[in-house]
Amino acid sequence: MARSSSGIIVAALTAAALGGVGFLAFQAEAAPDLPHPSASSPSGKEKDKGQGQGPAAKDKADQGKDAAAAVPAHSGTGARVVYALAQKRVWLVGADGKATRSFEVAPSTVNPPLGGYKVTSRSPTGTGSDGIPVEHIVRFHQDANGVVFGFSAAVDGSSPNPAATKKTGGIRERPADGLALWNVAVNNAKVVVVP
Repeated sequence: MARSSSGIIVAALTAAALGGVGFLAFQAEAAPDLPHPSASSPSGKEKDKGQGQGPAAKDKADQGKDAAAAVPAHSGTGARVVYALAQKRVWLVGADGKATRSFEVAPSTVNPPLGGYKVTSRSPTGTGSDGIPVEHIVRFHQDANGVVFGFSAAVDGSSPNPAATKKTGGIRERPADGLALWNVAVNNAKVVVVP
């Protein structure tokens, strides 16, 4: 008799436990999906990017990114490198006319004239006019005063800081951007300078 009553108690406890688990599972299924706790407290970097600030702020950040990525109008057709003086930005454009990469640059003290050019020479390494070792040098023009215009990246990632009176034509990129430009801007590749 004691044995059968303890079996009944165990069976009742098991049924109650299963019922409780079933009830909790039902509640979990019916509850709305909530973000993970770490997702609700964005870091400072994410706030700067417009994340975690609501749809309007994120849309505005995305529009800014899209505007920067848009290839300037009247910059030619086909594969080319586009350099916009006012935006201090370069676009690497594929044969289909779409940008494969866009990035900001540190401009030279002298701007190249507006217009179309072709890459005239390339050097894997060298020294910038500011004395900094540079790499992935892509030259596209030399003016009547002997100023040579081209793109390069400082090996140490620094931006140029030439004296304002020194006339230089070196346009400085970050190392990763310099490598990307080097890979597409072969000799005779098209370079277009726009306002």
